Amino acid sequence: MKPPILIIITSTIILGTMIVLFSSHWLMIWIGFEMNMLAIIPILMKKFNPRAMEASTKYFLTQATASMLLMLGIIINLLHSGHWTISMIPNPIASTVITIALAMKLGLSPFHFWVPEVTQGVPLSSGMILLTWQKIAPLSVLYQISPSINPNLLVAMAATSVLVGGWGGLNQTQLRKILAYSSIAHMGWMAAIMVYNPTLMILNLTIYIMMTLGTFMLFMYNLSTTTLSLSHTWNKLPLIASLILALMLSLGGLPPLSGFIPKWMIIQELTKNDMIVMPMFMAITALLNLYFYMRLAYATALTMFPSANNTKMKWQFESMKKMIFLPPLIVASTMLLPLTPMLSIMD
Repeated sequence: MKPPILIIITSTIILGTMIVLFSSHWLMIWIGFEMNMLAIIPILMKKFNPRAMEASTKYFLTQATASMLLMLGIIINLLHSGHWTISMIPNPIASTVITIALAMKLGLSPFHFWVPEVTQGVPLSSGMILLTWQKIAPLSVLYQISPSINPNLLVAMAATSVLVGGWGGLNQTQLRKILAYSSIAHMGWMAAIMVYNPTLMILNLTIYIMMTLGTFMLFMYNLSTTTLSLSHTWNKLPLIASLILALMLSLGGLPPLSGFIPKWMIIQELTKNDMIVMPMFMAITALLNLYFYMRLAYATALTMFPSANNTKMKWQFESMKKMIFLPPLIVASTMLLPLTPMLSIMD
C-alpha cells in the first residue's frame, strides 16, 4: 500500500475512534463507528489474497449488523427519552439492544465467532490493530452507559466469553487464533467488572493492550504465525525466546507479572460485591488460558527441536524490522506489579 494512502486510512481509523471517545451525542458516536469500520477494511486487506478478502467480508458483515442494532437501540432510546445525549438509558429494551450491539463489535460471546476467523485471515500487523485499537471505541461507550446496563446480561456474556476464550484456544497451533481467543477471554474479564467498577475495566484494557501489542510485535519481528515456526526461535533469537516466555506468563496472569494486576483487582472487586461463584469460575477458566500460553512458552523457550546436524546455530538474514516500542512495551507488560497500590488508589 502506498504511504499517502496508508496515512489517510490510518488517520481515518484514529479519527473514527476519537469521535466515539469524545462525543456525547449518539449520532456522532454511530458515525465514528462507521468511519472506523470502513477505514479498517483496506488495512485488513493489505496483503490481498482470498483469505484476507474472506476475513474482511466477515468483519464487515458482523460490524454492519452491530451498527444496525446500535442504531436501533439509539432510536428506541430517542423515542422514550426524547434526546440524543449519552446519559442514563431509561428504557431496558434500548439498553439491552445497545449492549448486544457493542458486544458484537467487541467479539464477546455468544457473538465471538468472527474474531478467530478474521484474525487468522489477516496479516499480523492488521491482526494487532484489530485486537487492540478496535476494542477502545466500543468499551468507551460501554463505560459511559455502564450505570444503565443490565448486570445479569453482561455477567452472563462475561462468563461465557471467559469460558470460550479458554476452551477455544486449547487445540490451536496458529498464533493469531490463540491471540484471538485470548482476546475474547480478556474481553470477558472486562465485561464482568464493567457494572461494578468501570475504572478497573480501563486498567484491564490498558494492560491488555500493552501485553497484546508486545506479543504481536515479537511475532512480527520473528515472522512467526504457527507454534512450529515459533519453536525455531531458541537458536535464531534466544533473547526473543525468553521475552516470549515472560509475555506469555504475563498474558496468563501469573504473579509477579503485570498481567496479574487486573485479575487480582477484578476478583477482589467482585468478592466485595458479594459475588463468590463468578470470580471463582473466572479464575478456574483462566487456567485454560494459562495452559495454552504455557504450551507456547514450552515450545518456544523450554524445548529444542530435534536436529540431525551438530551445529546448533542457524545462518540467517538480519531482521530489518525496527521495533522501537518493543522494549518499553515488554517492560510495561511484565514489571508493573509494584505499582498496584497506586493503581488501587486511582480506582
